[in-house]
Amino acid sequence: MEASRVADDLPSAFRGTSFQRIFQKVGEPVGGGWQWADVARAAQTHARDLPRSMSVSGEPDRVDALLEEAERQPFVGWDFSWLRGRLDSQPLPWDYTASVVEHARSSPDLLDLGTGGGEWLAGLSYRPPRTVATEAWGPNVAIASARLRPLGVDVVQVAPARDNSGKPLEGIASPLPFPDGAFHLVVDRHESFDVDEVARILVPGGWFITQQVDAGNDREYRALFGIESPEPDPKTRGASWLPAQLERVGLRVVEHASAPLVQVVRDVGALAWGLKAIPWMVPGFSIDKHRARLREIQAQIDRAGPITVRQRRFWVRAQKRS
Repeated sequence: MEASRVADDLPSAFRGTSFQRIFQKVGEPVGGGWQWADVARAAQTHARDLPRSMSVSGEPDRVDALLEEAERQPFVGWDFSWLRGRLDSQPLPWDYTASVVEHARSSPDLLDLGTGGGEWLAGLSYRPPRTVATEAWGPNVAIASARLRPLGVDVVQVAPARDNSGKPLEGIASPLPFPDGAFHLVVDRHESFDVDEVARILVPGGWFITQQVDAGNDREYRALFGIESPEPDPKTRGASWLPAQLERVGLRVVEHASAPLVQVVRDVGALAWGLKAIPWMVPGFSIDKHRARLREIQAQIDRAGPITVRQRRFWVRAQKRS
């Protein structure tokens, strides 16, 4: 029996160029027809020709299929929509987006600091007539511009702001390219910012709303892969130092809070893609390096259901004094 005819009779998971190469290497079947034992022996002998997502038995390997999908899926801009339904976040005690929209409806303008690929800003249910976005990372500037300019939003490339973790700031500040009092509403979601610059570009009575990643954000993700991180000092939590900084530059803090962000992981393909997209969450992470551990996590999910991992967020809503 010819290899091509035999391949036609096999399960669909075994068809394709890799399987055809196995037949070509084994040669003519003994006794005029292939036996399943011959197929298994051929696969074991020439396993390097099998796609990683296919087991020797001919059945697709689900974990490897999930991980191969994660390897192939690109990460563009700051778009995590591919995770929807597979790795989801539960609501925080506050609603950052709803608060921004509420303020935007009574504001003539809005500045979004660090817009990423413009995904969040484009999805707002309301934007003031004059809406501007900044972005520091070059590749994202082009992505954000393509998404936001058709919506009438200008995208301005800026230098990265200094990281602010409550400690004395180092390095030279990067002024924002806007005049004093240029905006009535400035918002910032997970982007570094300089409090002096925020205060400078706000009009008296203007609002600043920000949500940030808090100290100890990645501890539980790292623990999944055997990386232990110390419990952060409470003094490093954003809510313990950012309000004082804002008050120092003339903003009145109306509310602030810190809370865990609970994320529900339903499969390791989504987990691996997320960690690949944000490599600092688990230092040294790669799908190949951590494949065995990812298999263990998927087995746990299959046995007991989705796993939960907690990150940490804080937010502040403040108004510039008149």
